[in-house]
Amino acid sequence: MTTQREAHMKILVAGAGYAGTIAANRLAKKVKSAQITVLNPRPDFVERVRLHEQVAGTGAAAVPLASMLSEGIATRVGTVDKIGDGQVALDDGVRLDFDHLFLAVGSTAAPLPGTVATGTWEGAREAEAALAALPGGAAVTVVGGGLTGIETAAEIAFGRPGLRVRLVGQTIGASLSACARKRVRTGLERLGVEVVEGTVERVDAGAGEGGGDVVRLQAGRRFASGLTLWAVIGSVPDLAARSGLVVDGDGRAVVDGYLRSVTDPRIFVVGDCAAVPGARAACATAMPQGAHAADTLARMLQGRAPKPYAMGYTGQGVCLGRRDGLLQADRRDGTARGVYFAGRAAAVAKERVCRYAKFGARTAVYTWLRP
Repeated sequence: MTTQREAHMKILVAGAGYAGTIAANRLAKKVKSAQITVLNPRPDFVERVRLHEQVAGTGAAAVPLASMLSEGIATRVGTVDKIGDGQVALDDGVRLDFDHLFLAVGSTAAPLPGTVATGTWEGAREAEAALAALPGGAAVTVVGGGLTGIETAAEIAFGRPGLRVRLVGQTIGASLSACARKRVRTGLERLGVEVVEGTVERVDAGAGEGGGDVVRLQAGRRFASGLTLWAVIGSVPDLAARSGLVVDGDGRAVVDGYLRSVTDPRIFVVGDCAAVPGARAACATAMPQGAHAADTLARMLQGRAPKPYAMGYTGQGVCLGRRDGLLQADRRDGTARGVYFAGRAAAVAKERVCRYAKFGARTAVYTWLRP
């Protein structure tokens, strides 16, 4: 039953990644007569888990945002510049009022000068074009030993076997168990990826022979690179901090147990930009948070007590090209167990997980493990 309050309510969702999209669609189901508007810098929904495919030219990571949103949800292409008292200001000068705001602007990359970031849509497209222009035999360096770097290096090696691919990171697959890390290395070696453990100190773009890069490690080692990619996601937009919301040391908005900003309870913060204890940057985190925040607002509008947010992790997945992969079992707190399975079956299972994430964001049908 729609209340008079709901009928006049304005709800803004800033960001249309996994968290923002599922939140908007869940709200459309549960707060039926509210005016819901999704604000996003581009007219597309980007499957971040497929950006490595976009880079390698083996797949597409974006679909029209309209195809992901329920009927009745309005969209506006634009970037939120600042959040005020019940109002957001967009970068084009437009100001929009809200009764409730869902802040879901995600995370971003701060690439080392001379590198191209692969963890953002714009960076992935730039990397895709640069990679396509490389001749056979050219060297590609992927900086970042996390799952993003592993998948990027593996997908490039799989999609462009004529290139020489190098992966550089302090630890390769640090979030995985020791036995799983060894299996990842085996998978990378089968694809011909050279693994280098170390920290990149700087990249001298265009300083190498033929106009290529020179990648320099802290230990003094250096090597030539035709293209250097930054596959590290380590920062969040400073929107929350610029808007006066309380943030943690990493710039993430501090929230209460119901995912509301401790500065302004009208603002729910979900996904990578939310400072939720124990959370890691992943769609497996963003989806439950977006869904729970939407459910919480619906409960409050119905006069019911909100339930505190809680979730437990089940595992991690990594693609090693299209015919190999690895699924790591996790404890509920997100730490790795000593159990994994790998191979073609793991690659198929990882693909199904990615499809389920997109399906859940579009349909708002999603379940997760409670601790």
